[in-house]
Amino acid sequence: MNDSLKNIFTVSDLRNRVLFTLGLLAVYRVGHNITVPGVNLVALAEMARQLQGTMFGLYDMFSGGNLSRVTIFALGIMPYISASIILQLLTVVWPYLERLSKEGELGRRKITQYTRYGTILLSVVQALGIAIFLERQTKIAGGLPLVISPGLGFRLMTVLTLTTGTCFIMWLGEQITERGIGNGMSLIIYAGIVVGLPRAVLQTFDQMRTGQIGLIRILFLIVLMAFVVAAIVFVERGHRRVTVQYAKRVVGRRMYGGSSTHIPLKVNTGGVIPVIFASSILAFPATIASAFKGGVGEWLTTNLGPGMPLYNLLYVVGIIFFTYFYTAIIFNPDDVAENMRKYGGFVPGIRPGKRTAEYIDTILTRITLAGAVYLALIALLPQWLISGFKVAPIPFIGEWLDASLPRVITEGMNVPYYFGGTSLLIVVGVAMDTVQQVESQLIMRHYDGFMKKSRIRGRRA
Repeated sequence: MNDSLKNIFTVSDLRNRVLFTLGLLAVYRVGHNITVPGVNLVALAEMARQLQGTMFGLYDMFSGGNLSRVTIFALGIMPYISASIILQLLTVVWPYLERLSKEGELGRRKITQYTRYGTILLSVVQALGIAIFLERQTKIAGGLPLVISPGLGFRLMTVLTLTTGTCFIMWLGEQITERGIGNGMSLIIYAGIVVGLPRAVLQTFDQMRTGQIGLIRILFLIVLMAFVVAAIVFVERGHRRVTVQYAKRVVGRRMYGGSSTHIPLKVNTGGVIPVIFASSILAFPATIASAFKGGVGEWLTTNLGPGMPLYNLLYVVGIIFFTYFYTAIIFNPDDVAENMRKYGGFVPGIRPGKRTAEYIDTILTRITLAGAVYLALIALLPQWLISGFKVAPIPFIGEWLDASLPRVITEGMNVPYYFGGTSLLIVVGVAMDTVQQVESQLIMRHYDGFMKKSRIRGRRA
């Protein structure tokens, strides 16, 4: 491992890329200390403390703590991710975007430009919503006003500041992707999550010191996190290989083909996108219902809160649905089968064309179900760690299950979001992807990488 780390700084191009990436991430963290003009920092701190265990805490995690402080980077990279997802969805239903996606580099640049325009539009809308929210909230912050001088001036300043900050983050991410190492957008989210880990660890040990969490639960938490990380690594690297055989063909005087390869179908093709989709959609009804007092509004606000049975049920259903939906968008078995047929490829025992597409689709459907269940379990983990699973509202068996299950399951462990769920999935996934890119750069330049044993086995095979 030490030799591999030394090799990173031995290769000048790789060293420059790593240092460039670290430098831009440091610039991103500087923005964490620049707040939007006109906000009351004391009231913000009180509001963040009260909303720590809600969906607000999850969104604040994605922004690296910038949302709770209302800094210039409060919106984070989420508007860009939302715009990218919307463009991908429109590619399926809008023939113009579908043609652009098949035009190669030129089409990709146009779609990227449209994504930037969508990012700005979403940033303006979300920034205006944050400004109005800050002006109206006083009770949630202990009676302290969140905005010193509310009005049109504050709203315009907030929209301008937050939109500019999001555009700057988008530029940082693109620069890291192009001139650095790894995916820039993912690394920005990764940096925002990782920077909060030390604070979360200290908070947990402080809870143990004050008696809020016992030593047994801390040990259980460490074992659980080690198991979850191992499971994430195992599933994220897992794939189903579909063997493809290419027949021999003669072009001119040369003979091509006759080789055997495989198509790797990932277990988790959708990544973390289905979780983000499901959580975002579930946040809308609760947010709208909170504006109404009593009746249906109060019932929705209560039952669509994190940790409630109805919320957990809809969350799992949403994750499974969006896992299949997003996988169907980014992977088309018909196109894969058609490309194989054009180049003389076929799956042994399966007729080329439609039969091959059906065969690949069947395999993809089965492994996607496993990936969806895996995402649902990982996504529900932080809710259990914070507040536990309450199943009492389930008719007939709810109270019996609450009485039968261990207290650590029904009561939770009251730990921060950082110890599981989407955050852990992003941290492990981005770390694996970045290490793999560094590994490829080292091997390409004939240096020892991080996975020496596996490479030696591959050479012997």
